[in-house]
Parts: sequence; C-alpha cells; structure tokens
Amino acid sequence: MTSGYALTVRFTTRDADAAQRFDALVARTIEGIRREPGTLVYVVHVPENEPLVRVFYELYADYEAFQAHEAQDHTKLMLNEREQYLNSTEVEFLNEITGKRPMLEGP
Repeated sequence: MTSGYALTVRFTTRDADAAQRFDALVARTIEGIRREPGTLVYVVHVPENEPLVRVFYELYADYEAFQAHEAQDHTKLMLNEREQYLNSTEVEFLNEITGKRPMLEGP
C-alpha cells in the first residue's frame, strides 16, 4: 500500500449566483494551494447537467500533507467563508491502494 491520502468533496451551491461566488473563493484559495508541496492534486469539477454542484478531488502525499494543507491560512479562510454559498457538503476520505499519480519532485 502506498502512502497517498485523498478525498472527494461534493458541494451543492444555493443558486447560480452562489455558485459564481463560491468559484471565485476557490480561485483565490487555489493560489495558496499551488505552493503546498504535499498537495499533489487539487482539482474542481462540475458534473455534467449539474451546474450548481462542484466536486473536488484532492490527493496528498500522505496524511501529514493533508493536515498541513488544513492548517494553512488560505484553507482556513475558505472553510470559514464557503458555507454562505452552500446547501450541502458531502466528504469522502480515501486511502490509496494503487494507481497512477504524480510523482513527488526530488533532489
């Protein structure tokens, strides 16, 4: 078993305006996430025919990298501000078994 740690989050926004504001919050947050060395993948999807839904896929090098992500100021800000735009949030934590994923950059 590899050490990857992942989660999916399904957010349902209140309406089209809330979806747009939520997307803007995510765009601001992504700038900080791009600098997190242990965050390997952080991608937001819109399911077909569900314009008010956002599905996040997050892959971390390990559980400690996830914890480091959660401790970042930009992540805390997003977690505090997102609720005003949402009707529901569903989180599923995943433990990696096998697959193809980005490799960590090394020296």
